[in-house]
Amino acid sequence: MENDKKTEDVKKENPQNNNENELNMGFFKKVKYSIVNIEKYPNMSAQGLGKAISYLAKIILILAVVFCLGIVYQTHNLVREGVDYLQNSFPEFTYKDGTLNVESEDKITISSEDSVAGETIIDTKTEDETVINQYINQVTNEGGGIIVLKDRVIVKNALVAGTVSYSYTDISDATGVTEFNKQDVINFANSGKIATLYISIFLTIFMYVFIMYFLSTLSNAILLSFFGFFTAWLAKIKMRYVAIFNMSVYALTLSTILNILYIAVNIFIPFEMEYFQVMYVAVAAIYLVAAIFILKSEFVKKQMELMKIVEAQELIKKQMEEKEREEKDKREREEQKKKEREKEKKEKEEKNDNEGEEPQGSGA
Repeated sequence: MENDKKTEDVKKENPQNNNENELNMGFFKKVKYSIVNIEKYPNMSAQGLGKAISYLAKIILILAVVFCLGIVYQTHNLVREGVDYLQNSFPEFTYKDGTLNVESEDKITISSEDSVAGETIIDTKTEDETVINQYINQVTNEGGGIIVLKDRVIVKNALVAGTVSYSYTDISDATGVTEFNKQDVINFANSGKIATLYISIFLTIFMYVFIMYFLSTLSNAILLSFFGFFTAWLAKIKMRYVAIFNMSVYALTLSTILNILYIAVNIFIPFEMEYFQVMYVAVAAIYLVAAIFILKSEFVKKQMELMKIVEAQELIKKQMEEKEREEKDKREREEQKKKEREKEKKEKEEKNDNEGEEPQGSGA
C-alpha cells in the first residue's frame, strides 16, 4: 500500500513522465482507453496520423482473423455434410483446368434448411450474367448462400455487404490441385489432407477480407471525422482536421469490437441484425461527440483557471505597486527627515560658532 502511494505521489510530481507514458501506450491500452476513457482521446490523437492508422490496421487484423476462422469452421461443417450428400444424392462431376462440370442438365438447389452454408445453387452450364444475378438475388433473399458455377464459386454472407467470388483457378494455384472427380473429392475429404484446403481457404480470403474491412472502416472514419469537424465548429473549438480524424479512428473501436462479436456469434448461430450498420455508426458518433465536448469542458475549465491566474497576477501586481509606493513614500519621508536633521544640525553648529567668537577691541 505504501509503495502504491509512493508511486502515485511520484506520478503526480512528474507529469512529464506521465505524458511520455501516454505517448508510448500499447495497443490493448488504447483499446481500453478508447472504450472507457474517452478523456484520453486527445492524448492518443496527439500521437499522430501514423499511430492512428496503425491502430486501425491492428484492430481490423483481429476482425479479419475472426471472420476467416468463421469461414473455415463453416467450410468444415459444409465438407462433412457435403461428403454424405455427395455419396448418396449428388450426380457425378469432374474438374479440370479451372472448369467444373456437373453431370446435370438442370440447376441443383439445396435449401437453406438442408445446408449449413445457406441456400446453395449449383449450375455449371450457364454463363449468362443475367441468370447468375438472379441466383445472387435468390440467395440474398434467403439471407445468404453459395452459388457454384463452372469457373467460380460465389458466396453471399450476412456479415458482408455484397458477395465474395472465388475463382477455381486461384484455388487450384493455392492448393496445387488441377484435376479431380467425385470420388477423388470424397477420398480427399475423408483424409487428413483436407487441412490443406482449410489453410488455403483461410489464406485466400484473408487478404481480401482485411483490405475490404480496412477500406470500409477507413471510409467510416473519414465520414465520421467530417461530422466531428462540424460538431467542433458548433462547439466553437478550433481543432485541426487530422486531430479529429485520429479521434474518429479511436471512436470506432467499440463499434468494431461489436462487429467482431457479431461475426463470432454468427459462426455458430447464423442471424442478421437489420440495423447493425446504423448502430455501428451511431455508437462511434456518440463516442466522438462525447470526446469533443469533454475536450470543450476541459478547454473552458483551463480558460477559467487561466482567468483566475490572471486575476491573481493582477491583484499581486497591484499589491506590489502599492507596496512600492508605500516604500517610496517612506524613503522620501526618511530623506526629508534626514535633510531636516542635517539642516538643524548645521544651524546649531553655526550658532555655536557665532557664540564662541569674541568682539574685537574688547581688551583695550
